[in-house]
Amino acid sequence: MENEPASGTTAAVAAAATRHARFGRLPERIRFHEMTEEKQVAPSASAVGSHDPEASWNHFSCLALDLGL
Repeated sequence: MENEPASGTTAAVAAAATRHARFGRLPERIRFHEMTEEKQVAPSASAVGSHDPEASWNHFSCLALDLGL
């Protein structure tokens, strides 16, 4: 390192200073309440409490039912 020219050393120091300015510290911490948002939602028609047994087969798969057993 003693044989390096002075311009190379200043370039290395400048590069190190640039890296430190850009990556020298961690970003600010983001709190949980800043990442979340609360919204009021109207209940959907299916959540009101109505149950349709005729359409309930649309939501589940049964191998015995598929095979006709």
